[in-house]
Order: sequence, then structure tokens, then C-alpha cells
Amino acid sequence: MAPRNVSKAAVTGKMSLGQWAACATTAVVIAGSLVVYTGYRDVLGIETADVDPDGWGDRPAQVEGLHNILLLGTDERAGDDASYNELNGVRPDVLVVVSIDVDQGGVTMVNLPRDTMVEIPPCDPGEGGAGWSGGVDQLNHAMTYGGMDCQGNAVETITGIHLDHMVLVDFAGFEHIVDSIGGIEMCVPEPIDDPKAHIRLDAGEQRLDGEQALGLARSRDSAANGSDLGRIENQQRMMGAILREVTSGDILSSPSNLVSFLDSVTDSLVTDNGLTIDKMTELAVAMREVDLGRMTMLTAPVEDYQADNNKVQLREPDAQHLFTSVAAGELIEEEGGSEDSEGPEDDGSDGEADPSDVPVVLLNNTGLDGLGAQVEPLLTAEGFTVADTTNPELRAPDATTVYHGPEHAENAELLASALENGAEIVEEPSLSEEMELVMGGADWAGVAGLGAGGSGGGDADLDDLGGTSAAEDEVSCG
Repeated sequence: MAPRNVSKAAVTGKMSLGQWAACATTAVVIAGSLVVYTGYRDVLGIETADVDPDGWGDRPAQVEGLHNILLLGTDERAGDDASYNELNGVRPDVLVVVSIDVDQGGVTMVNLPRDTMVEIPPCDPGEGGAGWSGGVDQLNHAMTYGGMDCQGNAVETITGIHLDHMVLVDFAGFEHIVDSIGGIEMCVPEPIDDPKAHIRLDAGEQRLDGEQALGLARSRDSAANGSDLGRIENQQRMMGAILREVTSGDILSSPSNLVSFLDSVTDSLVTDNGLTIDKMTELAVAMREVDLGRMTMLTAPVEDYQADNNKVQLREPDAQHLFTSVAAGELIEEEGGSEDSEGPEDDGSDGEADPSDVPVVLLNNTGLDGLGAQVEPLLTAEGFTVADTTNPELRAPDATTVYHGPEHAENAELLASALENGAEIVEEPSLSEEMELVMGGADWAGVAGLGAGGSGGGDADLDDLGGTSAAEDEVSCG
């Protein structure tokens, strides 16, 4: 993609995507881990915001074993003692969906560029905002219309990822956060002299203090092409460096060190009112068992927005393919090389059937609200044509079943082969030009995964999206 114009935020030195995400992720891990030490529970004086997901309408299905957190970062509160509820017009500078898969033992972090133009759903007034009637606007503007509640609704609607919790982080104290862990090890491939970011560094492997880390996160000169999107890769490296420092050092094993670090972030942390101490404990236990090699950082694929090349829009169908895979926990499973994921190597076809030949009516008999909307783009990405999504009336089996007309047995086999657990195949004489896929509550396990229609495996898709691991820095200093 061609370099974009430098945003106003970059010119004014506001903190950027990867830096926010690095600190936010670390803050959540540490805050949650603190509850292991029961004598320090009272330290968690974290502010909460009213968030009502039940008011968001038809929500994506909640997948067992997945915990999805929307991290929002802003520096609007820098130098300000005002509480979150007193803020008006705050816009997050970063939006990151963190998906924690407890069963698979992995984490996927998806950055959503703040200046992405999207269809924001209607939301009620709240937290100083006047509400929103619905329409196209910049993604982070949802916060100004109705606070965290509106922003969460927008992200969940756009991505189809069920959000369990939200965390807002103010990084006015970013320097203190990095200093509290003793700095971070970073490779600086080329010398940096960037007066606007207030940083000057020699090339080579070195330990950066808080001031240097903040400068590196802001620096355009350290990024490919000097663009905002070009900086994300560099900033995600910083995220990995912070996570490696936190998990490999004495912070998680020492109550006193943990409290010292926590003091640098809790004043800048706001959560939804449903993120209780008990839930933080559960997440902390899950996170502490995750290997850094299974922490994957991605950026949602975007392209220039046609009406304004200073903005971006989601690049489809790649973006929806990523979102639906994250929503189902499939990226983590693919990365882990799950032995029981058979995939679609033998798709039951001899090359004559084509996924798009016969339209599919998608019928949800699982009892999970919003499942059809989540599965539709997965099937579309595999080449199938979805004619409609609704609930079954005439045929409602408990087991997942593909009904087909007399002429489409081969197409039904192709559709069944694209499903994780397959499906029963039944000929239905009343059907002619369409097939029916009834997702049954007894055995529905989802679409087989990335590449189910022969478009390639999950690893290749991650490579194409520039996914990186927190386990090691992929940049060599020689």
C-alpha cells in the first residue's frame, strides 16, 4: 500500500497504536496477576464506566473458552485529575481487540486503526456525547457519541467478535510504566535522530528507559516510509519487548515489585463495571500460562479510503476473514497446529462442483443469537453464496444437516466438508435451486477454518497480514 499522509496526531506527538497496545496489555496482565496476592487486593482502586452490552441489540455468539477484551488508549487525561465520567469528547487513539483462548493457551491481539471509516451503529447519548443516529464515520468517533458503551457496540458490530470486557488506559504516565520494569531491550536497526519525537538513538541492541521508549513509539523516522501505518510494525515490536520483560523478570513473582509497577498504571485505568476482581483473577491465571510464542499481534488489513486518502477503510474480504477467524478462536488453533483439526484436504469433490454453484440458506438451530451473521462471512470467504440467514421452520434437526435438491448431492458434500464436524446430508425433493444448512445445537462446531475452500492454510494468511509473535524480536541487529 502506498504511504499515507502523516496524521495530525503524528505531527503533534501524540502516542500511537503499538505503544498504547503494549502498555494496555501489560496493565491488564499485571492488574489481574495482582489478585493472586490476596493481601494486595485493595490496591486495585480502578475506576469503572457504565457499559450495557445487553442494549447493543443482536450480538455475536459467545464462544466457550474465549475471553475478548477491547483495549482503548487515550492521552486526553494527561495532566488532568478529572475522573472518566467528567470527560467529554474523549477519542481513543488506539483500539485493540485482545482475544484470550483459555483452552488453546494463546492470545491474538488485533489493532484497529483509529482513522478507519466504518458504519457506526446507532447509540444512545452518554458520558457527554449527544448520541448517534447511525452512519459512516471514523471508528474512534463512536466514543464521542456515547462513551465506552457506544465504542464497544461499534467495534463488536463491525468485527463480529463478541466482547466480554473493555479497558480504557490513559498513558500520560507511559515513561513511569517502562521505568518501573527497569526499561526494555530493543534493537534499533538504524540510528534515529528525530527532534519532533524528542529522541536520538544509536543503532544496535540497547536497553531503553521510559523517555527513550516513549520517543521511539512516537518517532516517524524509525518507521518504514515514515507513515502512521508504517510505524505499527515497529510499535508492535515494543509491545513484545514489554511483555517479554514483564513475564521473564521478577515482576510477576514478587508482590512488592508487582505493587510498584501497578502504582504506575492503576490511576490511568478504567474498566467496564462487569470486569470484577474474580474475573480478573480468572484472566490472570489464563494469561500466566500462555507462552509468548503463542501471543500473536496483527493489524486489521486496511486500504486508502476513496473519499479521503488521509483516512483508511477495511480491506475486504481479508478484514472480515480475520475477524471471523478471531471470533471463533481459529487463528490460535491453527498456530498451535491442533492435531484434531482435520481441515478440508479431502473436500469430497472431484473438481466438478463449485462452492458458488448453489446458494445456501443458513438456518440457526443452536439457540445462540447472532450465529448466522458470524458464520455467513466465513462461508462467503470460502466461495459459497449465502442467500439468507434465518431460523428454521420446516426442518429443525438437532444435528447439523445439509438439505439439498435432487441435482445437488455433490454440492451438499462440498458444503459439509467445509464444516469443522461435517454434517448429515439429506436429499429434500422440495428444494431446487438452493441448499439449506441447518446449524444444529447438538454438534455445531463452526466452519473448518482458514482456507476451507482451498484458499490456503491459516499460517499463510497470518504471514500475509504481517502477524508477529511476542516471543522474540524479528529484527536483527547483526
